[in-house]
Amino acid sequence: MVAEVLPLMKGEATHRKLRILCLHGYHGSADILRRQMEPLISQLPPLAEFVFANAPSLARKDFGWWHARQPPFGGSIASADQIPDVRYEGWEETRAWTLSTFSGQALDGIFGFSQGAALAGLLVGLRSSGNEVTPERPLQFQFAMLAGGFISNDPAHAVYYASEGFNMPSLHMIGDRDGVVSPSASQALAARFKDPVVIQHELGHVIASDSQSVEKVSAFLEGAINARIRA
Repeated sequence: MVAEVLPLMKGEATHRKLRILCLHGYHGSADILRRQMEPLISQLPPLAEFVFANAPSLARKDFGWWHARQPPFGGSIASADQIPDVRYEGWEETRAWTLSTFSGQALDGIFGFSQGAALAGLLVGLRSSGNEVTPERPLQFQFAMLAGGFISNDPAHAVYYASEGFNMPSLHMIGDRDGVVSPSASQALAARFKDPVVIQHELGHVIASDSQSVEKVSAFLEGAINARIRA
């Protein structure tokens, strides 16, 4: 279950911390991602509340936000960042969960790691770039942070990457030695955004917490706070 996120009280918007929904990887969970992010979060200024969520599949003893299937859609694929024409089995359940999670809640941004970062990219495609939501663009949030992400290769998802929702602040962590999601795949996702902030680190498939990465993440969050105050 997602941690409780309360609607804003009148006048609270410019004073509260940022609220960021955090999306775990394929074999992960809210608790696992919390531990993976702790080395980073512990060094950040107190600008944000990180809200950790379990994929809906975990409630039925499954895992992941979806399973990537290749024709004839038999076994599951662990990584689909470079495999064309897959189908994301479980995407519709995850999409419905997302709409429910965002409904009536105050969420400023999203953070995704690995498959969670791929999900974050799809949620950006569901984001309204204006003040009003629509059935096609039902989500509202102001920024995205992605670590080890990739573009969905499900042909049904191509429409999401044409969305104006990608005209938003974004931060991307890309490991030079990432053996799970290739750096080129993460760079391709970053390129979908306007003026992405890219943290290129020397590690693998991890959430970077070195001093330079912490400095860039802190500056990014400070920019999000300032943008909200100006709005």
